[in-house]
Amino acid sequence: MTSTAATTTDAAITIRPAREEDTGALRRLAQLDASRLPAGDVLIAEVDGVPRAAMRILDRTYVADPFYPTRELISLLDVRARRLSGERHGALARTRARVGTWSALWQRASATHPAQ
Repeated sequence: MTSTAATTTDAAITIRPAREEDTGALRRLAQLDASRLPAGDVLIAEVDGVPRAAMRILDRTYVADPFYPTRELISLLDVRARRLSGERHGALARTRARVGTWSALWQRASATHPAQ
């Protein structure tokens, strides 16, 4: 007797942002997982074009098809969500640092060269 368990090792895996037209697929995953539908910015993991897992970027809450081996997919989603979250926080931190630097320079220039 041979086993026909599905694996993700020989399948095309796509990690992408969810779009409005993915709402039905996300609802189906949430129902299969007996979980709530993720809201906000969500990533979807597709295997051969079929959505198998989804993860909210903000807190990495996920839903997954319990009838498909999704451990690797969740790991991939987590890596991508962390990367996207870090990019957003990194850009914000850089902007704050620049504003702080320019503010300090402006104050120093105002103190040394007061307007007359």
